[in-house]
Parts: sequence; C-alpha cells; structure tokens
Amino acid sequence: MTSPLLLASLLALAGFIACADNKTLNGHEYETYGLFNKDEIRDTSVVYSLVWGNVIWGAVLFQTIACPIYFYGFSLWEPKRMKPDPTPRD
Repeated sequence: MTSPLLLASLLALAGFIACADNKTLNGHEYETYGLFNKDEIRDTSVVYSLVWGNVIWGAVLFQTIACPIYFYGFSLWEPKRMKPDPTPRD
C-alpha cells in the first residue's frame, strides 16, 4: 500500500505541472481544446502542444469520472504560438 505522504507529495507535484492555459496571440485569445471540442476550438494557424500534466491528472483521477472527461475532453491541448507564414516574402 502506498503511504499517504508519498501520495500527497505526488499530487502536489502534479499540481505544478498540470493545467492548460488559453493564450493571446496577435491580439486574439486562443482556447485550450480536447477530444470533445476539437472541431469548434482548434485553429489551423496555431501550434498546439499536449499538456502532460492534464494527461497525468486524468489518469490519476480516473475513478472520479468527471475529471478525466474534463481533462481529456476539453483541456488536453494548449496554444503555444502561431504557425509560420508559408508564403515567401520578397
């Protein structure tokens, strides 16, 4: 059995690496997205990165049912930066 101190330490550590944030790029706020709202939120001109903290939280709290639905469904990817413009400049 896992000691309560070890479990509390792991949860505290995971708290520092979790949580996806919206980001403002070029004056427009881009939201996080997950598996459920990908088609409505994801912008093809933005580079997104996987939020490993939310992946871990969803796995650790899988018995709660609501937490994995939130983390995986709505907060799995966060915006990082705009994609480079593919058109060459003269």
